[in-house]
Amino acid sequence: MKKVLFICTANYFRSRFAELLFNDLARKQRLQWEADSRGIALGRGIPIIGAISWFTIIKLQSNGVILPKEQRNPIQVNNDDFQNADIIIAMNEAEHRPLILKRFPEWVDKVEYWNIRDSHQGLPNITLRKLENNIIQLIERLTNS
Repeated sequence: MKKVLFICTANYFRSRFAELLFNDLARKQRLQWEADSRGIALGRGIPIIGAISWFTIIKLQSNGVILPKEQRNPIQVNNDDFQNADIIIAMNEAEHRPLILKRFPEWVDKVEYWNIRDSHQGLPNITLRKLENNIIQLIERLTNS
C-alpha cells in the first residue's frame, strides 16, 4: 500500500477529516493507497475538546463514512511520518509551510500545499466541503495515475 500523509496544525479537524474520508473513498475505489494524519503544532490552533472535532464527525457521518468506535488522540508529526509517506499534503500553505520549514526543513519542498483554512478562520462546513472536493480530486488523480 502506498501512503498519503495529511498534515494540519493540531491533527484534530482538517487532517483527520482528510484521513478518514480519503480512506473510505480509496477503499470503495479499491485503490492501493491509505492515508494517515498528523499535526505540525499540537497545542496551537483551535481549542481541542475530545480526540476529534465534532464538525469532522458529523460531516463524515453525513457522507456515510463508518467511523471507528474509538477515535485516537491527535499525534504530532515526526521525521518517520515524512519518510514513510509517498505523498505529503499540508492543509494550508501560509499556515504550515513556515512550521515545516522551521521543524523539518528537508521536507518543506516535498510537501503539496493546499489552501484549506482552519475552522476558526471560516465556517467549518465550508472548510470541510472545500476539503472534501480536494480529496475527491486527489482520489481521481491517483485512480488515473
